[in-house]
Amino acid sequence: MPKPSDILVDSLGRKHNYLRISITEKCNLRCSYCMPAEGLPLMPKKHLMTSDEIYTLAEVFVKNGVDKIRLTGGEPLVRKDFTTILQRLSSLPVDLTLTTNAVLVDRYIDVLKSCGVNSLNVSLDTLQEDKFLTITKRDEFQKTLQNIQLLIREGFHLKLNVVLMKGFNDNEIIDFISLTKELPIALRFIEFMPFQGNSWDKSRLVTQNEILKTAANHFGAHQLFPLEMEANATAKNYKIAGFQGSFGIISSVSNPFCDTCNRIRLTANGKIKNCLFSNDELDLLTPLRDNTFSESLISEVVSRKKAVRGGMTSFEDLKNPKNHNQNRSMLAIGG
Repeated sequence: MPKPSDILVDSLGRKHNYLRISITEKCNLRCSYCMPAEGLPLMPKKHLMTSDEIYTLAEVFVKNGVDKIRLTGGEPLVRKDFTTILQRLSSLPVDLTLTTNAVLVDRYIDVLKSCGVNSLNVSLDTLQEDKFLTITKRDEFQKTLQNIQLLIREGFHLKLNVVLMKGFNDNEIIDFISLTKELPIALRFIEFMPFQGNSWDKSRLVTQNEILKTAANHFGAHQLFPLEMEANATAKNYKIAGFQGSFGIISSVSNPFCDTCNRIRLTANGKIKNCLFSNDELDLLTPLRDNTFSESLISEVVSRKKAVRGGMTSFEDLKNPKNHNQNRSMLAIGG
């Protein structure tokens, strides 16, 4: 068995200090790139981690080097005991944050602040109300915008996540970047990634080079400045001269950043997942409940992590549905 300090280090020497915990598969939106068109059968509640089990497993990861935890879903704010989960995790020595669609976030401002959460990721894929309804199947556009403004007023550091899809919202690149003129937000364009049931194909991909070319043509290349990359960063960040905020590009498909990956995932039903693109999982919840849990289980999965995108090293690999249709949908992974 490896030393406790080593169980989150993979065979390539990457140390995983960032844990993303999905606390629910439920969501109040129905985004097409996240959920299969036919919907997703939800697991019975008894198969999901309880708040106590979430805390117990998180404590193990923190003991072994995790210093950042992000809560995801589904939509984490739809879980009835979200406040309990957040309060318990806030007792751990970690940077605590979450990813949300912001529809319900106004109900939790005080809880977030009391738990030391000062940064959130908000998903918003269009600035047009009709498109929002098309992609989410829900009429929550105005509420989302109002809550984004609320978070900014309340002093939260906000990252706005935009999944770009050619022919759908790629004509809004300039509109999104223009938001950063007056708003102190970190906008991130995310490449459309292949998951079970989301009809991915390369023709819908908007690459890093295309985004930068569009920005340079509109704002002027001389006004576009790259920002220094943080360690383990997923986004390459840029700023338009004189703008308050910034924009970044997460190019998981066309220009992956796997060599510096420090992320590990825990699904809502207690399975550790070593890569967003991989279907390689191992059940931690059952042995936890059976009192047979061992930290070596974590090491077992981490050590199997592939060098790049769960072993998909080329576009040909990505284009083959067999390589990603056995993976979960994004909703069931937790982002």
